[in-house]
Amino acid sequence: MLNNNKNTNIISKIRKELKSEVDIQYKIGVKRYFKKPIKIYGVRTPIVRKIANKYFPKNLNKKELFKICEILLKSDYCEESTIAFQWLFKIKNQYSISDFIIFENLLKKYVNNWSKCDDFCTHSFGSLIYQYPELLPKVLKWTKSPNHWLRRVSAVILIHPIQKDDKKILKNVFQTAKILLQDKDDLVQKGYGWMLKVASDHWQKEVFNFVMENKKKMPRTALRYAIEKMPKNLKERAMK
Repeated sequence: MLNNNKNTNIISKIRKELKSEVDIQYKIGVKRYFKKPIKIYGVRTPIVRKIANKYFPKNLNKKELFKICEILLKSDYCEESTIAFQWLFKIKNQYSISDFIIFENLLKKYVNNWSKCDDFCTHSFGSLIYQYPELLPKVLKWTKSPNHWLRRVSAVILIHPIQKDDKKILKNVFQTAKILLQDKDDLVQKGYGWMLKVASDHWQKEVFNFVMENKKKMPRTALRYAIEKMPKNLKERAMK
């Protein structure tokens, strides 16, 4: 726990401001959207991000920032997780390869819904993997985890490197999709389908060929995600 009164005070101010910005109708809608129980104040995301920027503790070193982010994550509130992940991404230029252990620990301890999973892994964690591609074998191991969030992450975390238009990542994209191809979990199917869809923005031909080779085994959910941005004629061929 942080002993620094200033940092503790920042968290108190954040929580007070979040409570003052609650939108009850939005809260009801979000809870319906997630279907499964989530812990949420009910503050719209643009407001949460403004609060994150307002209270970002610029004077903290990386180790101290990791600690304060973990305090926010421990609360389990979606909004506090959003702030923590936004702060982690702000210091992406300070990452070192050893931060993988810390990020993996945060992932396993505090990521318990798809929103947290995607926010963390398409930004800060994805950036770490992009900066240190030698970590990719560790990520690939998650494809066989009994934890369905880790399996989703194994695909979603590649989206950041894909968006950097680094074709070297394509090998990992197809390797991951191949392992997850017949995963029974709907959120994992959507996760790797989303990864393929983003890859198709850069390498449509390669992704289309992968889909055509594997469409007989691919769940329809993953298939539809993968081809969503493709031209109509390619979609029709894939769906036959």
